[in-house]
Amino acid sequence: MPLTRRSLMDAAAASSGWRRAYGDTTKVDALLTEQSETAYTAADHTALATAKNTNALAVQPGVLDARGRILADALYLEGVLAGARNRGLHSEVIERLEDVVDHGHELTVLLADVVRSTAAAHASSGN
Repeated sequence: MPLTRRSLMDAAAASSGWRRAYGDTTKVDALLTEQSETAYTAADHTALATAKNTNALAVQPGVLDARGRILADALYLEGVLAGARNRGLHSEVIERLEDVVDHGHELTVLLADVVRSTAAAHASSGN
């Protein structure tokens, strides 16, 4: 299915609170590849980050934003996990969700450490 048509279908579904599900691993793999390609080609992240992040403190807002989004997603996925457990879904689905939730929380801890280090680096530079 062409990207434009699928995007319109996905947008229409999302506007009514629905998300599409794919029962075919080939379609899932194609969607995952497309997501990755879109993310990597959306912007020149290295050039933008180099221009914007001139010191440790300049890094902080972006890292805080990323942490907030990841924390919200991890908490959402905790709910998905709880629902999967309550409905007795396949054990592999539950195990993968557990891994993702744990990793999401670990990532938020690491990002919080980055935020703290930006403040510490700024304080130690005498600014």
